[in-house]
Amino acid sequence: MALNYIWVAFFIVAFLVALAKLIFLGDTEIFKLIVEGLFDSSKVAVMDIALPLAGVMTFFLGLLNIGEKAGAINFMARIIGPFFHKLFPEVPRDHPANGQMIMNFSANMLGLDNAATPFGLRAMASLQELNPTKETASNAQIMFLVLHTSGLTIIPLSIMAQRAILGAKDPSDIFIPCLIATYVATVVSMIAVAIKQRINLLNSTVLGWLGGITSLIGLALWFLSTKTKEEIEVISKVTGNLILMLIVVSFLLGAMRKRVDIFDAFIEGAKGGFETSVRIIPYLVGMLVAIGAFRNSGAMDYVIDGLKYVFSLTGINTEFTDALPVALMRPLSGSGSRALMIDAMKQFGPDSFVGRLACMFQGAADTTFYIVALYFGSVGIRNSRYAIPFGLFADLMGVIAGIALGYFFFH
Repeated sequence: MALNYIWVAFFIVAFLVALAKLIFLGDTEIFKLIVEGLFDSSKVAVMDIALPLAGVMTFFLGLLNIGEKAGAINFMARIIGPFFHKLFPEVPRDHPANGQMIMNFSANMLGLDNAATPFGLRAMASLQELNPTKETASNAQIMFLVLHTSGLTIIPLSIMAQRAILGAKDPSDIFIPCLIATYVATVVSMIAVAIKQRINLLNSTVLGWLGGITSLIGLALWFLSTKTKEEIEVISKVTGNLILMLIVVSFLLGAMRKRVDIFDAFIEGAKGGFETSVRIIPYLVGMLVAIGAFRNSGAMDYVIDGLKYVFSLTGINTEFTDALPVALMRPLSGSGSRALMIDAMKQFGPDSFVGRLACMFQGAADTTFYIVALYFGSVGIRNSRYAIPFGLFADLMGVIAGIALGYFFFH
């Protein structure tokens, strides 16, 4: 099973690298560093991720239950059903999972991470109800997860804010290439999974929806390109939070119209929030501890140095390699890649080619291993099949697109 092999590989590589450092470099502190990292990563998984998630999960799962009883989820499922039925042929057209997935994607696109996660976990649970083999990921769950790992976000607000803090002349100058890069990653990974699952995307429904979404993104880019950084930040904050509150109010009004016992419906759904957060703790601890051992052993540094050497042999411009640590860390750790992005901007300057490219890498993909542990762990899936390789492929497409766009826009 993919998770087994990858998890074990992280520990074995970390041990071998640390042993080599002890024997050949005399680094007597390396194993101490790794062991301390095991405890730190365990603490982070529980105290900084799982438990804080419990409150958010409790509220939004309660809200989703109200939406389901009010018919809002089924209404969204009917609208998006024709398109999603082509991407997820195993999911019935009117199944609630369709509406839940579109709510997850919409929240991600708007940068509403706190709302996106509960929507996504609820969607994964709905897909699990249709899964005939409960411990093995279904085709629909893999498609959903890979699209999620492509990290499609319209406005990378947190990245632009960090650029502003570090003194960038125009903190928002990366948002257009960043959006293009993540959109490319999303579409290419969708096509790749569709080919693997033998799904025909050459039909009027899929092409029409993709054309419409592309047009909407293009119009949004054109509109935002006429605004200043401050105006973009205001528009992003107001739009995202307005839509989130609109969802809350529309669910409540719809429930009142159908005479749903709203508070009881909320309590019924909310009960699963803490249970879900507790259920994912072993998966998060296992994956984050393995990643921490791999990183603290110095294995990541050797991978980066090796890639720099290989690229230098090709004779191509290798300036982009200084930003590669962010790209390589991004699938493993969101906080780790963010720290490397900040370090790159401090070292090379926020308006340098490397500084801007590091920001694009941060915004063009998502934390694949964390998402796999979180989403599959929440429903007890142990055999992820080809989800991780295709999720990493989505990350790779974002990196390649980011490099190409970085040279086009900023070099």
